[in-house]
Amino acid sequence: MNLPHLHLISFAICPFVQRSVITLKYKQTPFDLTLIDLADPPDWFRGRSPLGKVPVLIVDQDTALFESAVINEYIDAITPPALMPADPLEQARTQAWIEYLSEQTFAQYHWMTAATEDAFELARHNAARGLERLEQQIIQDDRLGGSAFSLIDATLAPILMRYALLTDPDSPWEADAFPRLAARWDELRQMPVVRDSVPADFTAQLANYLRNQEGFAPAHFAAKLDASA
Repeated sequence: MNLPHLHLISFAICPFVQRSVITLKYKQTPFDLTLIDLADPPDWFRGRSPLGKVPVLIVDQDTALFESAVINEYIDAITPPALMPADPLEQARTQAWIEYLSEQTFAQYHWMTAATEDAFELARHNAARGLERLEQQIIQDDRLGGSAFSLIDATLAPILMRYALLTDPDSPWEADAFPRLAARWDELRQMPVVRDSVPADFTAQLANYLRNQEGFAPAHFAAKLDASA
C-alpha cells in the first residue's frame, strides 16, 4: 500500500501531539516531524492551523488536518489493520471515550497550572472525579479494559505518563486508588511506542515549561521535576 507523505507539526511536550506520535509509531508509519514554539509560532503555521493549535498533520505537502482525534482516525484508516472497530455503534463509543479523555487531559492541565492553592485543590478534585469515573467504566467496558491496544490507549497514555511523573501528596492520581488504570499504565509504559513518543529530555522540558508559567502549581511542580531529574 502506497502511503501519502505525512508531516506532523508538533510542540515537544503537548499531550495531544503525543497521541498522534504514539499512533504513527504503533502503525509503523513513516512521518516527518517539525517542532515549533507555540508561544512564538512561525507565520506559515498560522496558515496551516485554523485553531492555532498542535498537532497539525500535513498530507502530501498539501492538505492540513487538525485535532488529534481526527488525525489518529485518519492514520488508522490508511494503515491496516484498523484499531477503530468496524461497527458504527462501537466506533461511536470509542469516539465518545476519546472525547472524555480529552476532557481529562484538560483537567490534568488545570491541576498542573493552577494559579492559587484554592484553584489547585479544586482542579485536583475535578481531576480525581474524572479518574474515578474512568476506573469504574473500565470494569464494565471492554472498549476501555480490553487487552488489545486501541486509539483509546493512545489517548490515555499521555495522561497517565504525566501523573506518573508529577508525584505529589495532593495528586488526583494514586495507583492504589485506581488499580485497573494503574495496571493498564504498567502495560502501556513498557511499550516502545509510548516510551519513544516524547523527547529523551521530556522531564526537563516539562519542568522548563512549568517554570515559565505563573502561579502556585507550576512553581511547585517545576521544583519537584528539577529534583527528580
